[in-house]
Amino acid sequence: MRISDRAQRIEPFYVMEVAKAASALAFDLAHSASPMIFLNIGEPDFTAPPLVQEAACRCVRDGLTHYTQATGLGPLRERISDWYLSRFNVQVPASRIVITAGASAALQLACLALIESGDEILMPDPSYPCNRHFVSAADGSAVLLPATKAERFQLSADKVQAAWGPKTHGVLLASPSNPTGTSIAPDELRRIHQVVSNKGGITLVDEIYLGLSFDAQYGQTALALDDNIISINSFSKYFNMTGWRLGWLVVPQALVPVIERLAQNLFICPSTISQYAALACFESSSLLEYERRRAEFKARRDYFIPELNALGLTVPVMPDGAFYAWADCSAACRAKGLKDSWDLSFDLMQQAHVAVTPGRDFGTADAHNFIRFSTASSMAQLHEAIQRLKAYLEPLK
Repeated sequence: MRISDRAQRIEPFYVMEVAKAASALAFDLAHSASPMIFLNIGEPDFTAPPLVQEAACRCVRDGLTHYTQATGLGPLRERISDWYLSRFNVQVPASRIVITAGASAALQLACLALIESGDEILMPDPSYPCNRHFVSAADGSAVLLPATKAERFQLSADKVQAAWGPKTHGVLLASPSNPTGTSIAPDELRRIHQVVSNKGGITLVDEIYLGLSFDAQYGQTALALDDNIISINSFSKYFNMTGWRLGWLVVPQALVPVIERLAQNLFICPSTISQYAALACFESSSLLEYERRRAEFKARRDYFIPELNALGLTVPVMPDGAFYAWADCSAACRAKGLKDSWDLSFDLMQQAHVAVTPGRDFGTADAHNFIRFSTASSMAQLHEAIQRLKAYLEPLK
């Protein structure tokens, strides 16, 4: 059987490969005194709030389980539009919002609509691996530009200008970013978009962690800058609905029919049950709960990252959002006689029973020197993880 070149270009999602190994070991440790602590997957430990769960049950009970429009439920598009106005003071017409089967479907639709074979899309290194694979699946090429800690691991307008070539068609950014939790300053994003616009390119911004911003300086949507910016968002992170597979895409009005046509053919529609449930995300009690949880994520960050720094697992840039710590583990690797973060991750799994994610997935330049911790676990789990990391690293002192 012939496998397509497209499929062979897609590398494994190593985050999930490591997760499989951690889960297998966790099974053996489940009833031990030291069960596995999972700090590897970017999934909130919180579940959907009560009103959201109740709305899903009511939807099933009332038989509201048929297809919706490919662009999603009109009332849900309206509520997202209202959220942009109340949360970010930005007017985004509901007609420009397309509900999708998760942010993954949103990215797929955007890439298929806008990328031709051979187009190059500039992205920061480090960045979320699946984003570049969406570009590749659309027969484009992701060009990773090393982003330094001085740049907050984000691209700059100067770097985009210098890297732009005859095949370049745009940029795909993330703010806040996975794996670093850092955001692009709005002024720099404006300059980047100006460079891209002057070149006739496209600006796509992954904003799935935008609701989990902790710093007003950065917690602003790119949609405030220009209606031609394309924003990808999700109910998975801020709204704690990972397995519900629901997201959305904001595009220029002229692009909506194109996205709709693709969505009709590829997905028919997002999950009807998830859409009806998501309406309840925007009830006042749900929003209050989400804000309480956002404060909890910030408290976890404020505890965990200084502890990592004290252990020599240095986080070069304090995250301003999301729930990640991008930690330099090169000193620990040298001291342990391990080659890189891949080996360290498996050693931590085996010896300390702490599952983390090696940097291998997230880039090419310096990623082998980094591991990514997810702080989307309870404070008690984070405290225990720090104690185990101390015990694991103590002999090095």
